[in-house]
Amino acid sequence: MTGKELRLVFMGTPDFAVASLKALVDGGYNVVGVITAPDKPAGRGKKLNESAVKKYAVENKLNILQPEKLKNQEFLAELEALKADLQVVVAFRMLPEVVWNMPRLGTFNLHGSLLPQYRGAAPLNWAVINGESQTGVTTFLLDHKIDTGKILFKKEIAIWENDTVGTIHDSLMGIGAKLVVETVDALADGNYEAIPQSEIMAETEIKHAPKIFKEDCKIDWANDIEQIRNLIRGLSPYPAAWSTLVHNETGKEIATKIYFAIQVDRNTNDTPGTIKSDGKTFVKVACKNGWLQITDLQIAGKKRMQADDFLRGFQQILDYRFV
Repeated sequence: MTGKELRLVFMGTPDFAVASLKALVDGGYNVVGVITAPDKPAGRGKKLNESAVKKYAVENKLNILQPEKLKNQEFLAELEALKADLQVVVAFRMLPEVVWNMPRLGTFNLHGSLLPQYRGAAPLNWAVINGESQTGVTTFLLDHKIDTGKILFKKEIAIWENDTVGTIHDSLMGIGAKLVVETVDALADGNYEAIPQSEIMAETEIKHAPKIFKEDCKIDWANDIEQIRNLIRGLSPYPAAWSTLVHNETGKEIATKIYFAIQVDRNTNDTPGTIKSDGKTFVKVACKNGWLQITDLQIAGKKRMQADDFLRGFQQILDYRFV
């Protein structure tokens, strides 16, 4: 049997998942159902917001299910009626066994790391934050615990010095889509080896990728310059590293998001958070062992700007420090 003969159910929510769904549809695969998050009110008008996957599915006239609860009996009956041979999961919520064990070939997930490294909710972010030189995507069979199933296939990419989580996301979105198609084909004809993650875990130290909270994003300027730069890159463009501009005399505080910075000097005797600027083109901040030049930032109430545009409207920058 070929992959295109299988009845596929696809589960996903954000843009990252759309690329994989599109690859299946464009490739002529038989997607009999799409499961995605319910519409949610957003914005001041509380207008219902559809997931990126739903928007794509509607445009392509695919069958859509949006369950509030995955153990709801009505949803389970609808899912079973689709008679899927295989379920494909990309950036979706954790599935109960009654769902992932339903198809005869089971369910596989595309995860944004080289498993078993970086299991968890934010694998792309933590790989950059931790200064890794490579990352990738993995397909694996779902089982009882999150991100622990047997590994099917992997694709690796390098993380370059100026990569951010945004550029890594965009690269892996396309690479992951191709890997999803390859995995469907392999499962259809039985041409694969499922490797238990425990066999790999015994050979290396395992790093995790927990959900990121606001406090995780706060910059401590007393840290090592590379550590700070990796934090900024690993949170750009979302949720974004942040710090607070504090006026040296009045104590006025301005919340500031920082999207990119470059290392310009390795040594400093200045207090971490000290600012240097010519008032026109650059903003430098002292770290534990050097200076970072901020190239991309956003202060509360304003849009994201390049440093020179920011300074045109904030020429009093030398009256402040970062804390």
